[in-house]
Amino acid sequence: MSDNWIPEILYEEDETGGSSAIPFIMVPDNETMPRLLYIFESRDTGEFEPGNEGEELPVVQWDLHQYADMAILKSSLEPTVYDIVRDVLGLEPLVSAAKKGKEITDSVNRSVNSN
Repeated sequence: MSDNWIPEILYEEDETGGSSAIPFIMVPDNETMPRLLYIFESRDTGEFEPGNEGEELPVVQWDLHQYADMAILKSSLEPTVYDIVRDVLGLEPLVSAAKKGKEITDSVNRSVNSN
């Protein structure tokens, strides 16, 4: 990834003005998807401070978070270590999650093929 490109997190908007719950990043041809994303969490503290012209401005607390690409972790870690990471994140071990995913896919395929 070049030093000049800054990923922009976007949300697809539907006809009614609503947006998807899953964001996306448009990656230019000469760039790669970031392995890590840094995102600030912003929260109002309930306090106020005077602005430049004496107006009351809300005080905001900023906390920096890092998000890693699970595909990178999966390809780089031993399966047992990867499952520990998944567990810490509240996910099932990969083998059982893949089995459940296959069952769902098979069920959808059966429904589509029976019509």
